[in-house]
Amino acid sequence: MTDSKPYVLFLCTGNSARSIIAEAITNQQFGKYLRAVSAGAGPKPAPHEMTLSLLARQGLSTEGLRSKSSNEFVDEPFDLVITLCDNAASEPCPTFPGPPAREHWSLPDPPAADPPEDMFEAVFKALEDAIGLLAHGTHPSLAARAREARVHLNRRFTPRMI
Repeated sequence: MTDSKPYVLFLCTGNSARSIIAEAITNQQFGKYLRAVSAGAGPKPAPHEMTLSLLARQGLSTEGLRSKSSNEFVDEPFDLVITLCDNAASEPCPTFPGPPAREHWSLPDPPAADPPEDMFEAVFKALEDAIGLLAHGTHPSLAARAREARVHLNRRFTPRMI
């Protein structure tokens, strides 16, 4: 790709909720500064229906969003790969050209929560804030801004809440 904006891959095992939300937020709210795709090691057949309804309620387009395999992107020169679930962080990941910086943002799985609606909203807001830091953080490097965003997320979601 020839676009000079930092290119981010959001990974989550099923690529049906967290990573899809992150892709939509990045491209539609912070697309002036970043561009993103999402994928998973074992993608679901489609994004979770609550993911799509949440994005629509937030005023984001769902057009073109689909669950994708990380293998679709093995030739892409990402600047940053962010895993969003603990399973994805421990799964084998394709090797990407570069290699890109890597970061792990541990977030709860909204469909597994009770009630899921509340967790979808919480994860959306957390990702919106974290991606805002990724786009506009105080550090000069993308990797450092990704770490800054992780610290912010860790304050919001304590370990074992997942």
